[in-house]
Amino acid sequence: MSEAPTLEPEQLPPHTPTCMGCGPDNPNGLQMTVFRSGQHVYTDLVFDERHGGAPGLAHGGAISAACDDLFGFTLWIAGTPAVTRNLAISYIQPVPLHQPHRIVARVDNREGRALHVSATGTGEDGVVRFTATAMFVAVDVKHFAAHGDLGAFGDMLERFAGSRRSTDDDESEG
Repeated sequence: MSEAPTLEPEQLPPHTPTCMGCGPDNPNGLQMTVFRSGQHVYTDLVFDERHGGAPGLAHGGAISAACDDLFGFTLWIAGTPAVTRNLAISYIQPVPLHQPHRIVARVDNREGRALHVSATGTGEDGVVRFTATAMFVAVDVKHFAAHGDLGAFGDMLERFAGSRRSTDDDESEG
């Protein structure tokens, strides 16, 4: 019996260059680098003084922002633009500054326009520090056009549309 092939992680582009979570041009942001591997997206994040709360620990809002931004990358899996409807974080253990934490997210299910997603944040010691769940609502690209220049997204929205067509084609073949 042969082992299942291992997918090579694919680095995903930032939402926009100045995105607070993943934008490389935002010096005050989290500057997350995100990868997709199969049906999961993940980032390895080190919180620093910019993200501090209690002495030596990450602020809950910074953790929440990291989860929300990572959830935005699950849209590559779902193949549609969407926006956050709600977000819940469970803080299980303190999250120390200057230590790597891997956050892994996935789409749990889709009901019409509603995308239910979840994530786990694990420290380098293997201890789960936080979990998160959210519901995103699929939207038309016009939603973003009403609020700003779509050029900041680069070709991301077009790639979603192409991904969605491929998924639709796959579903219609069954």
